[in-house]
Amino acid sequence: MTDSIKPNYEQLKVTDLHAFYGESHILHGIDLLVRRGELVTLLGRNGSGRSTTLKSIMNMVGRRTGSIMINGRETIDSPAHHIAHLGVGYCPEERGIFSSLNVEENLLLPPTVRSDGMSLDEIYSMFPNLYERRYSQGTRLSGGEQQMLAMARILRTGANLLLLDEITEGLAPVIVQKLAEVLIKLKEKGLTIVLVEQNFRFAAPLADRHYLMEHGQIVEEIQANELASKQELLNTYLGV
Repeated sequence: MTDSIKPNYEQLKVTDLHAFYGESHILHGIDLLVRRGELVTLLGRNGSGRSTTLKSIMNMVGRRTGSIMINGRETIDSPAHHIAHLGVGYCPEERGIFSSLNVEENLLLPPTVRSDGMSLDEIYSMFPNLYERRYSQGTRLSGGEQQMLAMARILRTGANLLLLDEITEGLAPVIVQKLAEVLIKLKEKGLTIVLVEQNFRFAAPLADRHYLMEHGQIVEEIQANELASKQELLNTYLGV
């Protein structure tokens, strides 16, 4: 699952992004940059605009203004299905598993948007739990298995820019550790990941950079090697 995009290529560049739900102005001029192969987190308290930022990148909010460049292409006026065809995979907090279908049917349902999606064998190798449960209905899966299935489903499509929203919420520590291992493997494959995460201890060792959000704005960009020196700031905004 590789392609020819250069390692330092700007895969996602967001400039002066504003987002609205009806009359509510949620995002106030977001600027962020994610390079090919990076794992970047959006940190902040609930209501800070992190999930809305992911939805805005996918054009799943009421209205948005500014610029969102994906693989060098402006997408601010593009519908969500066109954005998916640029290789963007969105894993929402609610997961969206089809409960009446079994694991394998869920995996095979979405259309491939790019030619280099993972095969079922590759997915089952990365998520052995799903192989064991491949004929189980979506309703019979644990929360952790549902989360693995939601992630695996977008990997099948060929997405190489993953927008992941609160993937560890409510999961047992052993499953959280498994998800960390999966994210490391995906990074090694050259995928690019934007992670909205409440669990700072999960996110901190994985990420190259962190964007700290408050009231629909980015208040700080923190490199991985600056975490120790920015601990007081993190305590202020996250209470970690």
